[in-house]
Order: sequence, then structure tokens, then C-alpha cells
Amino acid sequence: MMRIYLRLKRSTGSRERSPSSIDRSQRIIPGKSIGRLIPRKGNYMKLTNDELKEIYFGALFFEETKEGYLQAFQYSRAQMDYFEKVSDFWFERCSASTAKTLEFKTDATKVSFDYEIIWEGSQDSFELAVDGLITDIKYVKDIKKKGRLEFGFVREGEESSDSNGSRKKDIIIYLPADATVIIKDFEIDGTYERAKKNEKVLWLGDSITQGFGPLRSGQTYVSVANRILNYDILNQGIGGYVYDKFSLMKMEGYEPDKIIVALGTNQYGDKHFKVIEDYYDTLISIYGDKIPILCILPLWRGDNPEGIPTLIEFCKKVKEIAERYENIKTVDGFKLVPHLPEYYLDDLHPNCLGAEIYGRNLVEAIRMLDF
Repeated sequence: MMRIYLRLKRSTGSRERSPSSIDRSQRIIPGKSIGRLIPRKGNYMKLTNDELKEIYFGALFFEETKEGYLQAFQYSRAQMDYFEKVSDFWFERCSASTAKTLEFKTDATKVSFDYEIIWEGSQDSFELAVDGLITDIKYVKDIKKKGRLEFGFVREGEESSDSNGSRKKDIIIYLPADATVIIKDFEIDGTYERAKKNEKVLWLGDSITQGFGPLRSGQTYVSVANRILNYDILNQGIGGYVYDKFSLMKMEGYEPDKIIVALGTNQYGDKHFKVIEDYYDTLISIYGDKIPILCILPLWRGDNPEGIPTLIEFCKKVKEIAERYENIKTVDGFKLVPHLPEYYLDDLHPNCLGAEIYGRNLVEAIRMLDF
């Protein structure tokens, strides 16, 4: 499989941009209209890649390919180097477009951009949400690996003029969760503002957090929850992930306000709980003992009924470990998704229905815990 990280890492034309390295003169103040737009044709205006970065959420840093595509990364170089050494499975997924979005407020009626899918784990989707409602889905299985996509913001029963100048809409474009997508030549036919966000949240997890199961990027439990919570997310969910302290590293220029951890289902048969203690010790050594941390205990799973008692005991032990720390709160995963196969893709990963319920129940738990 193609490893774009290695190719970009060694190319002479690539550029890394961390949050701390961006020139302040190029930063856009949230809520302020962006004016550096380059006319291309008709009423369209084309964004430079630097302008595109300002509405691109979910990235730790960016690189630009020789062809001018923009790729976003959610892990540091050191973390990706670690994954390459220990697991091809993790390494292939660590640069996926997990929970990456383009978000802005606009009076435009449509946007378009070039894309290329350079790695694919499973076939989910590009999706459009207008004012919190999913209005368009473009499934990966139905489109070419390389091409141009257009999204319109005018819904059925709505006049085009209503969307052009009279009222601005909140737009979210979800990139595929289990594929790696690069984009360029983003064009819009109106003015726009960078989306305003709430707290900056580092979200750590396995394939469920990465987004596998619904086979829709806008319908992962993280996407569902965040349409309500509106966090500024860095999603470091990755398929097959476990409690592994060595994957936790200080990321230059990145300081989250909160951390959510959703791990354990890939190792519930392991009785070596020291690795979990070491994980939380390491996490707190990096981010401090004051930062709020939420530990989501593993969900119910029906793929191995005989293992349920072991899973329950594992959850109890993880809860006991997590609650030793004053800044960690826990959520019972068994209460988040119904224990029925109708809510799962494979009796393990929540499907669209399961993810919808998971996300909404998680929001309620977060509010009840005052997290």
C-alpha cells in the first residue's frame, strides 16, 4: 500500500506547518471574514493552500505535495515514526483523514475542490452538513480515486437567492474517516468566515473512535457528538489501537484543553493492567494533573458472548485505575449503545444507528459529569 508520509517526508518541495510555526500575519481571527481570495472564473474565488488551512480542522500540521495538494496530519512525525516501527496496520492508518473537516460560515451557494484518495481502509464518504443537517453524501465507492467534487448549499424548497447574501449558513464538509485524502484548488462562490469552536480536545481511541463502523464520515460517534459539542478536535483514534504509553508524545505547538480516551476493547483479555497505569501516568506527565481527562470504558460487544464476563471485569479494573487520578472522570461504555446486533456493523463496531445513539448518549454523559 502507498505510504504518502514517507514520500512527502523525503520530497524536496514539501513543507511542514505546525501550529506554532504559522506566521501570525497569516492567521485568521475566528469569526473574522477572510478577504485574501483569488478570483478564478465567473463568481468563484479560489483559496490558496494557506487560506484553506484556516478552515481545515483536525490537523496537527500540514504538508504540500509537488502537485500542490494539501495533506493534513493528526500525529507528529515522531509518533508516525514509532507506528512505522511497531505496526504496519497502525502506520497505514495514522495519516488517514480521521475526523478532519472543512468548517466555515458563508453566504455562498456552493464550493468545489480537487481531491485524491491515496490510501483506503474502508469505503465511507465525503459528507456535507448545512446548519447541522447532513444534506449531501458522496460515497467513496461511487467516485473515482482522483477528481473534483462540488457541494451545493441550497436545499430543496429553498430559493437560491435566500442563500446568497441574506443569511449565512454554517457549513461542515467531512472528509473520509478510513481513507487518506489530499485536496487542492478549493473554490467558493461567496464570502466566508472561519468557524468558531469551543474547547480544544485531544481524542484518543481505537477503530471506533477513528470512525470505522458507520461507513459514513459524518455519522461516526465523534462526528455525531461534535455537531452538538463543537469541540476543536484532534482525533488520534486509530484502528487496532491499545493502551500504549510509547505512542504518547509531546506535540510541539499543541496544548489541548481537555482529553478524551476511548481504549481497551482490543486488549480486554490482557491481565497486565500495569500498561494501563503506565499509559495514564505518561499522559499526565505530558499534559499535567490539572487537565480534564475523560475515560470512556469499552462498549458492549457481541462478537464473543463467552468473553463478556472478562470484558466486564476489565472495565471495572480500568475504572478503578482511572479514578485514582483526580483529573480523570469515567463513562460506562455499556450504557452508551444498546446491546443488540441491530446497532452494530459486526457485533463490535457501532453502525450508523449505533453511532448516533453513542454520540448523543456521550454528550449527555459529558454534560452530567460537567466535563
